[in-house]
Amino acid sequence: MPELPDITVYIEALETRILGHALERVQLASPFLLRTATPPITAVEGKRIRELRRLGKRICMGLEDELWLVLHLMIAGRLHWKDDVAARAREGTSPAPTKFSTNHLATFQFDNGILSLTEAGTQRRASLHVVQGEDALHALDRGGAELFQKAVGQSDRLNSGLGRFLDLDSFNRVLRSENHTLKRALTDPRLFSGIGNAYSDEILWQAQLSPVKLSQKITDEEVRRLYEATRATLVDWIERLRNEAKGSFPEKVTAFRKAMATHGKFREPCPRCGAKIQRIRYATNETNYCPNCQTGGKLLADRALSRLLREDWPKNAEEMA
Repeated sequence: MPELPDITVYIEALETRILGHALERVQLASPFLLRTATPPITAVEGKRIRELRRLGKRICMGLEDELWLVLHLMIAGRLHWKDDVAARAREGTSPAPTKFSTNHLATFQFDNGILSLTEAGTQRRASLHVVQGEDALHALDRGGAELFQKAVGQSDRLNSGLGRFLDLDSFNRVLRSENHTLKRALTDPRLFSGIGNAYSDEILWQAQLSPVKLSQKITDEEVRRLYEATRATLVDWIERLRNEAKGSFPEKVTAFRKAMATHGKFREPCPRCGAKIQRIRYATNETNYCPNCQTGGKLLADRALSRLLREDWPKNAEEMA
């Protein structure tokens, strides 16, 4: 699922392409994408883009008349941009759904190019809301603390084009407001905005903290480490993704990146100590961690595998080797 760094770079790419431009037409290829009925989707046609904003993991496109298009890409949704005249002729003139590929959900035709939304797989989880006014927009907010306090594009930018990072006291207060595992606390959109499965793994590895440690039982020093790791990891990955795009539209958005330390690196060596990265799998997600750096050599129980192995489940990394 695209998270704060990915969404930030998406928005920056969109700002340079559609800000101030008119949205001429919207074509929906999936009946499951649009989650609102009022205002109708046709209300945005002919309106100019006035603002782009991130709301958690959502991309918000503000248009004239206080209208907002709000996209949530979920796990497999991705955006694509074409600004050539030939692309407009091929994709923007025919309303027939048969023009779309099976993973094509929507096309947004602007006066200078085409933004398309695709979703891999058969499950249709990506969503589009059309709302009017700030109150309606904020109703979609899950309420988590924004880690960067100024929106992208505002003046007085800090942290490489982002807003000022949330202060330590506020971070500590939010983190300890509920007693969750650190993994859950970081990824809970009611606590922190924009962090998901992938970057929480990287943050916890950077902080050298166990993903299952409880948020109300960590020390002040551990809170400080987690705070600094959160800031450093997010800023670092935003810069990496910007450099990867090099001004082009980001087309290689993925949760699994070669330069990541732990996420998606099961049984690969930890970049810090060389121990094999381990994982906990549950539903469609997984937690990746270094047993040496983060859990004192202890292997965390994988719900499915440890239940199957029972007493044969290894208790430490040496037994797994």
